Amino acid sequence: MNTVKIFGLVLIIAGALAIAYGGFSFTKDTTVVKLGSVELTAKEKETVNIPLWAGIAAIFGGGLLLVTGGRK
Repeated sequence: MNTVKIFGLVLIIAGALAIAYGGFSFTKDTTVVKLGSVELTAKEKETVNIPLWAGIAAIFGGGLLLVTGGRK
């Protein structure tokens, strides 16, 4: 398998995961108050939504790379 076909396979897997999960969440620490050496932080939950069309486009693009990746 060459690099283009491997990248196509990765795109297909990423697109399928994007469609299945629809997004992901992560937690980040933010500084709320800072007084001298005392610092108060808060954890904020962020959510990133991945559009359905992006997952479909990744699967389609990955399929094209798999089909045409070995041709010269």
